[in-house]
Amino acid sequence: DARRSLHLRLGLPFDRPLLRIANSLDLSIKSRSSNLSTRKAGSSLLKDVHIGIPGSGVSGGSVSLVQGSYEYYHYLQDGFDDSGWGCAYRSLQTIISWFRLQHYSSVDVPSHREIQQSLVDIGDKDPAFIGSREWIGAIELSFVLDKLLGVSCKVINVRSGSELPEKCRELALHFETQGTPIMIGGGVLAYTLLGVDYNEATGECAFLILDPHYTGSDDVKKIVNGGWCGWKKSVDSKGKSFFLQDKFYNLLLPQRLNMV
Repeated sequence: DARRSLHLRLGLPFDRPLLRIANSLDLSIKSRSSNLSTRKAGSSLLKDVHIGIPGSGVSGGSVSLVQGSYEYYHYLQDGFDDSGWGCAYRSLQTIISWFRLQHYSSVDVPSHREIQQSLVDIGDKDPAFIGSREWIGAIELSFVLDKLLGVSCKVINVRSGSELPEKCRELALHFETQGTPIMIGGGVLAYTLLGVDYNEATGECAFLILDPHYTGSDDVKKIVNGGWCGWKKSVDSKGKSFFLQDKFYNLLLPQRLNMV
């Protein structure tokens, strides 16, 4: 109630936790590296790797991006081999890191096993699921976000990757109003979506993809130059499709918590 009163007096929004102890500035020398985030174990994660990347190439488009900071989770981090099955887990970890860094939650980013345990706890999976290498998708991610953070999600379904550009207007509105990272899942692949560049007049659009399938070192230059974080068009200049044409896709749009 005290925070809500201060938000009212200062003209601050009521869906952003801006006046919490967790918002205090950390002026220690260790924290001044702008694109690194330190975890309890002492190792560092890259933050906000999309900042400064080349443009999308969409002529006359309007760019709508994730609001605030996130950490980049991808295959093989922490010495854990999830190559080939853990991309949706990594996308979920990136999404949860966003809620942590915006101070909506102080819950630690869960491990794969903790994610599996939460799905067993709610009855979505059998106990044998824990410790397995089974894929999860957008629906499972929504269950985990609800259980661990109390976050609700909107899900968009498309029948084919070729239909994703038709959702660009809706995705742009999400980034402008909610600003949270989106998980895109289709077939056995999952990606984290950080923004869209959309020309409403022509319908041309591009997707800012953060790819959890990356297996290398946490080197921003290597990640960006390798296309692991960058703008992707549904069909590129060579006629190659980024999204699978013969698979349906689910898009998970986490909603901001209404709290101060």
